[in-house]
This record gives sequence, C-alpha cells and structure tokens, in this order.
Amino acid sequence: MEDLASALLGTGLAAALGAEIAGRVEPPPYDPERDAETGVLNPGGIAAYSAALADAVGGVLDGGRFPLVLGGDCSVLLGNLLALRRRDRHGLLFLDGHTDFYQPEAEPAGEVASMELALATGRGPRVLADLEGRGPLVRDADVVALGFRDAEESAAFGMQPLPGALHAMELDTVRALGAAEAARRAVGLLSGDGAGAGYWVHLDVDVLDDALMPAVDHRQPDGLSWQELETILRTALASGTAVGLDVAIFNPRLDPDGTLTRRLADCLVRAFDAGA
Repeated sequence: MEDLASALLGTGLAAALGAEIAGRVEPPPYDPERDAETGVLNPGGIAAYSAALADAVGGVLDGGRFPLVLGGDCSVLLGNLLALRRRDRHGLLFLDGHTDFYQPEAEPAGEVASMELALATGRGPRVLADLEGRGPLVRDADVVALGFRDAEESAAFGMQPLPGALHAMELDTVRALGAAEAARRAVGLLSGDGAGAGYWVHLDVDVLDDALMPAVDHRQPDGLSWQELETILRTALASGTAVGLDVAIFNPRLDPDGTLTRRLADCLVRAFDAGA
C-alpha cells in the first residue's frame, strides 16, 4: 500500500483534478514487533507520523484549499483528523468495508489500521487515542460509518460494539435505501445544526465489492459497486461541507496491469467534477 500514491498520481490524477501536489509525508522505520505496553504495532511511530501529517494537511487547509490525502493504510485517518481537531469541531464520513473499531486485545495482529475509528473517537491506548491531548479527535455523534459489512467477522473476534451515538449504515442499509438516499442522509447528519465546521471523508477502497476491487489486503465478499461509490462520493463532495478526503488500503502491487488503478482514479475525478 506504500505505492498507492505514486500509482494514482501516475495516472495523471493531479492534472485531471487541477490539483497541486503539496508534498509527501515520509513514515518512520517500520517495527514489526507488537508493543508490549499498548498491544499495537508501531504506536510511537504512528503518533509521530500523525502529527507530521496533520502539519501537512493543516498547511493545505490554512491555504483555503481542499486536501486529498493519498495514504497507505487506514491509520492515516488519525493525522487527517488531528489537523481538523487543532482547528475546530468536525465530523467524519467513514466509507469502509470494515468498522475498524477493534480494541488492541481483540485485534489479532495489533494493526492500527483495524482500530483507527476507535482511536479517533478516543478509545484505546492514550498515545494514539489522545494525540496532543486533543482526544477524541471526533465525537461519536459526528461520525457516519457507511457501507461496512464485517459484523459477523468482528463479532467472532470480540471487537467492541459501535457506540449507540455513532451513526451506522451498514451495506444492507445502504442497499435498502439506495446509494443516493443513503448518502443524502449521511450528509444531513453531518451538516445539521451543531455538527461542527464540516466533515472529513475517509475512503477505504475495500468498501467496494471484492469482485471489483481485489487489490486490497483484507478481502471479504460483497461490497459497493463502482457506481454506488461514485454516487456517494459525488453527494458528499457536492454538499459544500466536506473539507477533505483520504484514500487508503488500495494495493497497486495486486493490480499488475494497472486496470484498477485507472478505474479508481477515474472514479475520484468524476466525484470531484460533481463537487466542483
């Protein structure tokens, strides 16, 4: 997934969006040993990286621009939300095939990419759940998790339940409502009175149907169609209250001919065209 950004930029994505490349935030060395105190991988490194990413994203925000963060795994969400938390109260539209709400003792490998939503809402080891003493980065009631389909798996592993105040719209709900209506409801929840100064959009590409997007590292059946995802993104970006977007988990090494890379870039361009 470390090649995600270069692969997408290699399609001409920046030019197609009329975007300026603001820079790259380099991660610290990877430590494969699970931290004994916190039970997670790389807690210190991810905390430091989150602060550096927040600095970079904050610079884009302060310039009055819309940051598009091409990340590796879902832990990049913490830096993006930290940038917002430094400034005001914001919401989160969480588009992911998984709820990523694990506590360290239930996550088999200790990966922060399986617990970033829990950490962002202030649950977990303080080094990550209380970055700069600003935790939680987002309130439960200011989150809409949309499109997830991992309820059976997460329950089997003993993941903590989603809090009642968090707005959960699993894949079956999205299908019952239709993607357009589900997206409108999500935007309404994130844009109402008291909802803060806008919302961040987190896109884990495994929210897509596995048959359409197999270039991810934790595969599971079913998921959104390309059209459903595009509809949701277009609605979110056209609302006028989205303040940034990240793209995570896509692994171009599992896309040897580049077909999925180009398709993902096209989806993003069309989504932004609608929001322009």
